[in-house]
Amino acid sequence: MIPLTLLASCTPSAPPRWAEGGAALQIAPARWQRGDSDSVEIQADGRVLEGGIFRFSIDRVGRVTDEAYDAFAVLLPDGHVVGTDDRALGYVGVSNATPPFSGQAWLSLQPDGRVVFYGPEGDRSAFGQWTGCNGANRRTCTLVTQIFTVQNFRAAPMYGPTFGVGVGVGVWH
Repeated sequence: MIPLTLLASCTPSAPPRWAEGGAALQIAPARWQRGDSDSVEIQADGRVLEGGIFRFSIDRVGRVTDEAYDAFAVLLPDGHVVGTDDRALGYVGVSNATPPFSGQAWLSLQPDGRVVFYGPEGDRSAFGQWTGCNGANRRTCTLVTQIFTVQNFRAAPMYGPTFGVGVGVGVWH
């Protein structure tokens, strides 16, 4: 029998401000069409689906839960995204985001909904287009794009001109 204290020590700690939440978000239906990759859909209740499969959920105070509805990350009021065990997950503005390892933007959501990824040398690549991300829920779409991008970066740690297209942003691992 394993003592409960040992089990508790294996559980990741919730992100900071988890109980009270972080940045205020508007949640509205939106869809990210990603070419040959499955589309991503934000539902009105904050559930995020990829190809019709539930991946995570976002609430109106910036909390992100995983597929088991456990704490995963929170968008803080200053734009920083912090995961469990105080893991840095980058920064999210209204229409751009930075990776956890740099202050330079690696993606942006253009006014027409196109998602553009920026390589370290300034090269750009497009990866699909959001619809329904105009107005107050634009930051929510940017946060969803960031979560998928960070997950893919961890799964295939390469950063270059083919990152957005070559890895297939949106595969949840």
